[in-house]
Amino acid sequence: MVGRIISGITDKVVDSLLLKLMRDPYTENLFELVSTTMKVTPLNLMETVFRCEKGKAIGRPFGSTLHMSPWDEIKFNPVYLHQLPAAEKQGIKTDITLGPAARKPLRLKIPIIITGMSYGGALSKKAKIALAKASTLAGTATNTGEGALLVEEREEAKHYIYQYHRGLWPHGNKEEFYRLADMIEIQVGQGAQAAASQSTPARNIDAEFREIYGLQRGEDMVIASRLKEVETPAQLENLVRRLKEETDGIPVAYKFGAGHYLEKEMDIAINAGVDVIVIDGAEAGSHAGQPLLSDDFGLPTLYAITRAADHLTRKGLKDKISLIASGGLLNPGHFLKAMALGADAVYIGTIAIMALVYTQFIETVPQEPPTELVLFTGKAKEELDVDLAAQSLANFLKSCVDEMVLGAQALGKESLADVSREDLVALTREAAEITGVDLGYRLHERDARNQIEPLKPLVAKQLIIEAERKGVGTGTDTGTGTGAGVGDHHDMDVRQ
Repeated sequence: MVGRIISGITDKVVDSLLLKLMRDPYTENLFELVSTTMKVTPLNLMETVFRCEKGKAIGRPFGSTLHMSPWDEIKFNPVYLHQLPAAEKQGIKTDITLGPAARKPLRLKIPIIITGMSYGGALSKKAKIALAKASTLAGTATNTGEGALLVEEREEAKHYIYQYHRGLWPHGNKEEFYRLADMIEIQVGQGAQAAASQSTPARNIDAEFREIYGLQRGEDMVIASRLKEVETPAQLENLVRRLKEETDGIPVAYKFGAGHYLEKEMDIAINAGVDVIVIDGAEAGSHAGQPLLSDDFGLPTLYAITRAADHLTRKGLKDKISLIASGGLLNPGHFLKAMALGADAVYIGTIAIMALVYTQFIETVPQEPPTELVLFTGKAKEELDVDLAAQSLANFLKSCVDEMVLGAQALGKESLADVSREDLVALTREAAEITGVDLGYRLHERDARNQIEPLKPLVAKQLIIEAERKGVGTGTDTGTGTGAGVGDHHDMDVRQ
């Protein structure tokens, strides 16, 4: 009885709604929401709501939503008998050396590195410790990010990269901190935010945060647009020299967000004596980057890493200065393709956070997003199981490297570092032009050179003239010929 009543009411409500949708003018119709959302998109609609609510620049988690690098338009070339695949995958090398010209190069077991994500400005202490533990388990390095050094993080990380940053807090860029590192990364900008200034308001800073950063109560954490005391190439050169002297020669890297002036930035860094260059593409992530900076500034990672590798090659520095690709790299295919285009290693950030929390997202969903487990301001940050998170990320890294090794085996390589552009093919003209690799629907350039060259027009014309003189004919009766065309005369060798 109750069921029939509910069914009857539901039927009348649905009928009334359908009639309203069919009869109301389009401009007054509820269906307008559908067409409007299709034009505006849910993302733009929600970001409009956020802007209306706050009246100031908004911060979008994890950077741009645009997939600008055409990774799917380049493929690897498997080998079979013309070149044999590697016999055993176990012998394929995965290790890399960053800063080979430095007095103390950084040697890692794998070419995937955890990028800079700061304590406080982005992540919680537990999350930073988990990243450090994961890096040790996987045989790679972790990066401080644009923040203060955490003692606990350093203790858990076998290999540690200190980011020499644009932060203005008292406990930053001190010798006592970066002397603990295995590499220093001078950061003048990043892909998701360029060099725009950023800050963490004092209301989000607790007592421990203030102590670690050296801030006063009520003081914001501020990241400037410029690196303090480094506004000229000469000042950068002085800084690089000083850092090398103070750390007994560990590698010094230079990181910036990719742009059309990429080669000019690289030349400044090269002349300053850096050992490693880090290119952060436009798809890079951030804790809360402004959509304008994330979507509308910079060059896509694939474009940038190709140009950067070409520039080092032209200068004869490819084997002396290491190149790290960063920005929107999510899977083994991205990683190995970036290396084939010229990168010595890759940074991961967004996907590392996803791997960190994937087994624990049920702690927050559906009430809150999983990132509440790892953000400094996250409501569930104390619930993060550090060891479980570290193992999850370490497993992800090991899985990715294992797939990359299988890829190298299928390419006939003995090391991941041996993969090159000769192992790639482009599916579109645009991808071929961007990367400089062969088009898939044309004969491989090396094979084409081995084919019999076609007759040049002038040579063909001369052969016809000579044939006419000898009376072979071109279809015209000369009195001595047979009237057969050149193409029909089987005794004539046109290759002579």
